[in-house]
Amino acid sequence: MVNSRFSVAIHILSLIATTSDKSQLTSDYIAGSVNTNPVVVRRMIGVLKKAGLLTSQTGIAGYDLLVKPKDLTLLAIYQAINGPEQLFAIHDEPNPDCTVGRKIQCTLEGVYTSVWHAMEEQLQAQTLQDVLDQLR
Repeated sequence: MVNSRFSVAIHILSLIATTSDKSQLTSDYIAGSVNTNPVVVRRMIGVLKKAGLLTSQTGIAGYDLLVKPKDLTLLAIYQAINGPEQLFAIHDEPNPDCTVGRKIQCTLEGVYTSVWHAMEEQLQAQTLQDVLDQLR
């Protein structure tokens, strides 16, 4: 099942980065943009704050980025939300008596590891600023 937490995190960070009136950045407002429940937004904001990407003041609406968008890689965001550590799962217990079944797990591990490293390289090469530039 595909998880949308990464996209939601980027959406929230983009909204915070592009909103000049920080006082309107309530969890309700952000939830309206993301089209989700404010509880989901509050949880995600908690994760992003814990990772050192956001700050807020108790009793005052709004959030601020602690990292400039040009310095915030998509990989850092992915790691901040504890994104899955694998993209694909290998099925358990293929038939060891089958010529394909005998080697499929080992073969796919190598393929999937290469894909994972390529994904990390691409996320490291892209920043929140790159996303913001495409939004404008």
